[in-house]
Amino acid sequence: MPLRRLCFLSAALLTTAALTACTTETKEAADPKPATTTSGSTNPSGAPGGAPDGASLPLVDAIKKIPVTAEKRAGYERDSFRHWVDEDGDGCTTRQEVLLAEAVTAPKQGARCALTGGSWRSYYDEVEVTDAKKLDIDHMVPLAEAWDSGAHDWTPERRQAYANDLTAERSLVAVTAKTNRSKADKDPATWMPPADSAACTYLVDWTATKLRWGLSADEAEQKALLEQAESCADSTVTYEKAS
Repeated sequence: MPLRRLCFLSAALLTTAALTACTTETKEAADPKPATTTSGSTNPSGAPGGAPDGASLPLVDAIKKIPVTAEKRAGYERDSFRHWVDEDGDGCTTRQEVLLAEAVTAPKQGARCALTGGSWRSYYDEVEVTDAKKLDIDHMVPLAEAWDSGAHDWTPERRQAYANDLTAERSLVAVTAKTNRSKADKDPATWMPPADSAACTYLVDWTATKLRWGLSADEAEQKALLEQAESCADSTVTYEKAS
C-alpha cells in the first residue's frame, strides 16, 4: 500500500473517514476525513508543501491564489480520465486503496483485493457506513469540473494521474453514495456538504486540490469560496504541486 495511505489511515482513525468498496461509480463521489492542526483548524488536504517556504497558507489567501478564468466544458467525456486503475500492481485499484486507507475499522482483504466487513465514516454527512457498497469514492474536484478548469489541455497521462491521485490525502475521499451523487459535478457555488461540521474541511480540500493541479476557478466559484471561508478563519491550506 502506498506510504500516503499508511500515514492517512491513522489520521482517519482519529477523526472521521469514509470511502467505498468496488462499486460502480456514478458521477462523482465525496471525500471524508477531517483532522485538526496544532492551531485547532481543520487539517488541510494534499501533501506537505505549497507555500514557497513550506508553510501553510490561510484559507482566504490560498483561494486567492487560484487563477480566475471562464470554464470550458466543450469536449468533456468521463472516459477522458482513466480511473480506478491498479497503479502499483498490488491487485488493489485506486478505489480499493482509498477504502483501505480510510476505514475506521479495517475490512478483511481477500483475493483480488476483495474487501469484506469494515466500517467507514462519511464526513460530508457524518454517517457511519458498514457496507462498502453504500460508499462512493469522490474526486474532491469532480472530473468534469477539472476538465472545465484546465484539464481539457492535459495529456491523457496527466488526466489519469489526476483521477487516481493517491499521493495527496484529500484528492479522493469515501463518502455515502447519496451525498456523492447529490454533489455530482457541482462546485462550491452550487453544492456544499450537508453537515455543517464538514464545511471548512471541504473548502480547504477543494482549494488544495485546485492549487495542487494548477486548476482555475470561475468568478462565481471564487466568490462562493471567499464568502464561505469567512467562517473558517483558523483554517489553513498546504499542498504540493503535482508533477
